[in-house]
Amino acid sequence: MIDQTVLAFKLEQTKDLITAHAGLALLGEFAIGMGLLEAVDKSLPAPGSGAGYRASEHVLPLVLMLNGGGRSLEDLRQIRDDEGLREVLELKRMPSADATGDWLRRGGVSGGLEGLGAVSRRVLKRALKADGIRGYTLDMDATGIEAEKQSAQMTYKGYTGYMPMVGHLAENGLIVGDAFREGNESPGAGNLAFIKYCKRQWPKGKRIKALRSDSAGYQASVINDCEENRIEFAIGADLDEAVVRAIKAIGGQEWRAYQNGHIAETVHCMNKTKQVLFTTLF
Repeated sequence: MIDQTVLAFKLEQTKDLITAHAGLALLGEFAIGMGLLEAVDKSLPAPGSGAGYRASEHVLPLVLMLNGGGRSLEDLRQIRDDEGLREVLELKRMPSADATGDWLRRGGVSGGLEGLGAVSRRVLKRALKADGIRGYTLDMDATGIEAEKQSAQMTYKGYTGYMPMVGHLAENGLIVGDAFREGNESPGAGNLAFIKYCKRQWPKGKRIKALRSDSAGYQASVINDCEENRIEFAIGADLDEAVVRAIKAIGGQEWRAYQNGHIAETVHCMNKTKQVLFTTLF
């Protein structure tokens, strides 16, 4: 014990392990409690030998690293060197960054993606089972990821990387589906197929009641699908000639203050849609 004569506290030494990643300990305990590790080991390929690492021994450190702000496999070293965090989560064995990188590359050609899809559906089913909600709002958006890999393509945002599509639930933030896309692929490509993919992930008794999207979802096929399935939707419109003309035709008295701007409503028709659209403009 070190006596302090000026400040109103005392310093004391301890031999207990401490961690700078206490928040990740809570995340890890939540993942374990949700049955994530068991689902991963059940759905992904088993190690080739008794001494090999199980799939969950690769996945849990990756989950912790990515949620802790890591951006590359080398950042796994921060988890590996954190003895306090590993003791709390009972991470007795942890592969090296190189070993996890090799495992990821092997998984990409040996059914790993299909296995991760099965894990996602299992976790989603458990998470939604008892929340009392039957209809959810699906938010879909392309998420830019910067990358310096040689194969990375230039995105419309001006950097090289990837542009995966992600669908998540507005009510609880859970991810329903994702689709990997190259950086130079249009955010508007294949969006109806992506929505249908998200629908297939739902457990029985749950459904999409509403869809929100930016202008990447401004497509007749998407809007028609929403109409046919009684899905409410809010989709950003491209400022094409027809939309600009509709905005200019709205009288000044029809605009009203809303948040930091103004809002008005008008009727808008889109080629190949089956219904007239009642459009809200900001």
